[in-house]
Amino acid sequence: MNTLHSLPGSGHHGTAITRVSDTEWHAVEDDRVVGHGDALLRPDGRLFIGIDAWHGAVFDRLAEAMAAALPAPLYAVADEADHDALAAWKRAGFTTVRRERVYAVPTDPEITGLGPARPPVGVDILPVGRADEATLRDLDRVLHGEIEAGDGWWTMPARLMPCSPGTSVVDPSKYAVARQGGRYVGLLRLAPLTRRPRIGLIAVRSAERRHGIARALLADTLDALHRSGTTSVRAEVTETNAAATALFEGIGARCDGATLELVRR
Repeated sequence: MNTLHSLPGSGHHGTAITRVSDTEWHAVEDDRVVGHGDALLRPDGRLFIGIDAWHGAVFDRLAEAMAAALPAPLYAVADEADHDALAAWKRAGFTTVRRERVYAVPTDPEITGLGPARPPVGVDILPVGRADEATLRDLDRVLHGEIEAGDGWWTMPARLMPCSPGTSVVDPSKYAVARQGGRYVGLLRLAPLTRRPRIGLIAVRSAERRHGIARALLADTLDALHRSGTTSVRAEVTETNAAATALFEGIGARCDGATLELVRR
């Protein structure tokens, strides 16, 4: 999260910036924490930072300290509508490299039209939380290699969860999977956030694409959420990803904002 708050008096030279761990910084003024920064490693090895500060000057001090301590390039994400945060990142030397559309996705099959969406013959869907961890991690490694050999992991959602390079599975209980002949061929990751669940990733093995597997994963997951009382979920799609854009807009998803990915080289 990158947030600028209003706190008169913050940001003077009396603010002390301290690195409290390998991945965390604090800004302290008059014995109170007036800002903090975090560094997170993505599966593709890129380093993303986030800053939450009570004043623009505190943001600038944190950004300066983190940039001096961490290897370049550094990446960040920001809400396109948050002009103050974007201005702060620009002051820190960051520029925009990618834009993701943020969608509000309905779960009601009467709206999405996904009720009849069934997987191809021989494919079944295991709902969120039912995947075998070892088999899921095997699929993740295959998908990681296929994506890296193709468009690259940089095209995946900027808010992917941090983890060790070579894997994007942090919590196996958050995944639904498509299974064919005993092997996993596709996955969907759902972050069950309190305010609105978020679809973090949908991916299908290259040889099995364009057969309706991604659509079936989405149909099964959204139907389960609808039956549990959730009316909509959030999803981010890189605006150059025509297939994903068509999938979500085709089921009535509404674009209600955008996230920008930024870089300082």
